[in-house]
Amino acid sequence: MMTLPVLSVLDLAPITEGSSAGEALRRSRDLARHAEALGYRRFWLAEHHNMPGIASSATAVAIGYVAEGTSSIRVGAGGIMLPNHAPLVIAEQFGTLAALYPDRIDLGLGRAPGTDQRTAQALRRTLAGDVDRFPQDVLELLGWLDDPEPGQAVQAVPGAGSKVPVWILGSSLFGAQLAAALGLPFAFASHFAPAAMLQAIDIYRRTFHASGYLERPYVMLGFNVCAAATDAEAQFLRSSSLQAILRLRTGRPGKLPPPVHDFEATLGTAERAMLAEFTVCSAVGGPETVAERLLAFAERTGADELMIATQIYDHAARRRSYELLAEVHGTLARGTHATAATH
Repeated sequence: MMTLPVLSVLDLAPITEGSSAGEALRRSRDLARHAEALGYRRFWLAEHHNMPGIASSATAVAIGYVAEGTSSIRVGAGGIMLPNHAPLVIAEQFGTLAALYPDRIDLGLGRAPGTDQRTAQALRRTLAGDVDRFPQDVLELLGWLDDPEPGQAVQAVPGAGSKVPVWILGSSLFGAQLAAALGLPFAFASHFAPAAMLQAIDIYRRTFHASGYLERPYVMLGFNVCAAATDAEAQFLRSSSLQAILRLRTGRPGKLPPPVHDFEATLGTAERAMLAEFTVCSAVGGPETVAERLLAFAERTGADELMIATQIYDHAARRRSYELLAEVHGTLARGTHATAATH
């Protein structure tokens, strides 16, 4: 009998039109507290740069702020774009977080820049070989977080011996292969790049090597959810994120705009095609619709965990979406357990 995937939260700390980065981060911490009370397992923030609508660029700082405001939910990075940083610096940052919030910090690693090439160059000073070195950088970071060798001249302090759980993030087959080879948990960005999802899952599970980090494959998938009392209300709320996606894809990134009625009816063929990949791994609607889509996605993928992304302009409506999803998940879980008990 299928076991439903665990639910977690992916937060981009959205800066809405008419608000500030400070307000966005305070809303993120409030959402994390709400998710903790609802039973979500993790609350992850993502590294992006030069994005007017995203407040989590200093990701480790934002994680510390959220962790300080919560007590039990795991808080982490989904992810840190490792080519932007020296591995030792990340080991020190996340070693510090782990020292302050023991057994609650996760470190997801990606190899994309999380921004445009000009901003990436401003972050790194040079782009030479950075992406190509990602596997070596991951191994170096794992070494900094592990127990130091006798006489080791350079150590991450804090960080050495912290063994912060490391995840490999990806939107292609490369991340799946690397996670499998290193025996690490794998998170696929299916919420915005679903094309290679099933192939990546298959490669990861089929080629996984057990390690000191993980005995068996563990798959987390990104999943967009916009839940409301009715399908119509959810479609209305969802229009904010669709507007933001179109603006980003056409080189006009901005703050998260307010929703508009019948937004999708105004779109042309090219715009609909641009949005299509963002709707494949999504559940938008009232509780019944969300339950149907969630169950179908879980059955199709066999995911161990879903990282739920929800971009809604109104904070109260965003909180309510996560609340409705938790209720739906609980109902489905009770149903699957009841069905299993009868067989």
